[in-house]
Amino acid sequence: MTRLRWKVRSAGARAVVLVLHGGREADLAPARPWQPAAVRMAPFLRPLRRATAGGEVAVGLVRYRHRGWNGQRADAAQDVLAALDAVAAECGPVPVVLLGHSMGGRAALRAAGHRAVTGVVALAPWCPAGEPCEQLAGRTLVTLHGDRDRITDPAATLAFAARARAAGAAVAGIEVAGGDHAMLRRHRDWHRGAADLVAALLGLRPVPGPVAEALTARGADRAGLHIPLPRSRPLPVSR
Repeated sequence: MTRLRWKVRSAGARAVVLVLHGGREADLAPARPWQPAAVRMAPFLRPLRRATAGGEVAVGLVRYRHRGWNGQRADAAQDVLAALDAVAAECGPVPVVLLGHSMGGRAALRAAGHRAVTGVVALAPWCPAGEPCEQLAGRTLVTLHGDRDRITDPAATLAFAARARAAGAAVAGIEVAGGDHAMLRRHRDWHRGAADLVAALLGLRPVPGPVAEALTARGADRAGLHIPLPRSRPLPVSR
């Protein structure tokens, strides 16, 4: 069974975004689209469509075989790699940006060495100590993590981002003040911010100034790993 479900298709797609939901540390039960981790990513689809409109960008969801990462099996990462192979077979050598949350963020980071991947936007990623980062050399990585996250560790994300930069990735880190793991607090900012960053990594809009500056840092430089995510402007009040 294919590991890919298209949400936006383009016959002549010039780029692809793959959306990767979260899961559990260990669980061999089948992953289903109605489970909370999968449902959590649905609100990102409309902002992604808007942000990439006119760019001939296809958007797909990766379908996991199992709910869990499952230790050295790294099931979610294997499913992402299979989906990337399917993208290459169907769309040819187009750039792919991975947008992943939690376990899906870890899967995106692990699969970033695939030849098709040019960038990763990792939302509250699960970054255990010792997670490999060398595969991100030559790629662009932007992390977003809420400072109230009690499920995955913002400090671990920061440490991973610094190691990835030292390994040769272009890296920026964004802090979501007040943000939680489920991305419910400040949800509009998560959705808009992630979609805009994906579009920027695909070259469809300018990279925000602080992020662009952070992406130029190299080696042990930790500049630009604590960029605050701007808050959405309130809707105008009718008078």
